[in-house]
Amino acid sequence: MKILVLNSGSSSQKSCVYELDAPLPDFPPAPLWEGKVEWQGNRAVLEERKSGGTTLRDEITMGARSQATARLLDALTSGKTRVLKQKSEISAVGHRIVNGGSEYAEPTLITPQVKAAIARMAAFAPLHNRVELEGIDLAEEHFGTVPQIALFDTGFHSRLPEAAAVYPGPYEWAAQGIRRYGFHGINHQYCAERAAQLLRKNLSELKLVTCHLGNGCSLAAIQKGRSIDTTMGFTPLEGLMMGTRSGSIDPGILTYLLREQSLSGQELDEMLNAKSGLLGISGISSDMRKIVTAMKEGNARAKLAFDIFVHRLRAGIGAMIATLDGIDALVFTAGIGENSPEVRGTACANFRFMGLTLDPLKNASPHLDQDISGPGSTVRVLAVRAQEDWAIARECWKLTSDSSASQSAAT
Repeated sequence: MKILVLNSGSSSQKSCVYELDAPLPDFPPAPLWEGKVEWQGNRAVLEERKSGGTTLRDEITMGARSQATARLLDALTSGKTRVLKQKSEISAVGHRIVNGGSEYAEPTLITPQVKAAIARMAAFAPLHNRVELEGIDLAEEHFGTVPQIALFDTGFHSRLPEAAAVYPGPYEWAAQGIRRYGFHGINHQYCAERAAQLLRKNLSELKLVTCHLGNGCSLAAIQKGRSIDTTMGFTPLEGLMMGTRSGSIDPGILTYLLREQSLSGQELDEMLNAKSGLLGISGISSDMRKIVTAMKEGNARAKLAFDIFVHRLRAGIGAMIATLDGIDALVFTAGIGENSPEVRGTACANFRFMGLTLDPLKNASPHLDQDISGPGSTVRVLAVRAQEDWAIARECWKLTSDSSASQSAAT
């Protein structure tokens, strides 16, 4: 069974094709094909890679975002990276949907009703849900009536305790849908499952803090396989310092700027989402690798950006540990979490008081999906590769296989 995954972001489009058969492997296999589009103004940079074969890179001027995504999908059946003889070989299409609200927590077959709900939730996640709807429409144009399945980034956090989910504003906010939704749930859940495998423990026995650190950053406190707290909230803006997002700030700053500088809501939104975080403080880049390089060269603003990032990360990890009443393992994942020994090492240094130590050599260049904690560490520290696309493909396979089995039984 071949499954196409579309992972639509605000500034990128990731796609891949997996071929899955029973039984599913414990470790994620390499996809047959991967494609990516990154938008830079009115330019789109496309990259296609066939497993064990050709890699192509191109740049085009586009009239609309959908143009570049459509070209990526066309590459599946044409050109040097083709992996399909015909489009009918695709058995299902899986989509990462950022916000499913309170209505959807589990992987769900996409129907007109589900699309309408995703559109409603675009009011809470306008940069994401709308482009994800566009991806659903493009998949329908290319693959016809093939089943399409939505996995919701908010789903894993949908059972947060009320004390964690409800904001301390007017009680009426909750009735209006203003609550903590949490995000990155697909990867937080996958990393928790993978941590249990690596530790050879039952997930229901573990207290985990998972650190998804990329351009967007969030933490999750996971107890018995369930998210009981997370740092992102009503939107993906809350919580940790990120690449271009501020993370949590005093809301009084916003009322001050509205009052004293007459900024519009759109201007505030752009400032907090696109001009803050690592980029805003350093003035150099949103890329942690460039921040670390500049810091080592003596750039004071780069060092400040790094120090703020780690300070808030430590504080967040401490809060998650308190929520869990202890910790068995700390998991680092996503671009920064997987690739920055400086961030991991500096963040973990303040937890030596509780017996948490790193192995310096393993931390310096970890093989992903590895325990990098020191020999006597009372808390395990893991570096786990983010595998959102595989997690989506796996759930699509399960849902499609269950549906096929039910239809066979009925006949």
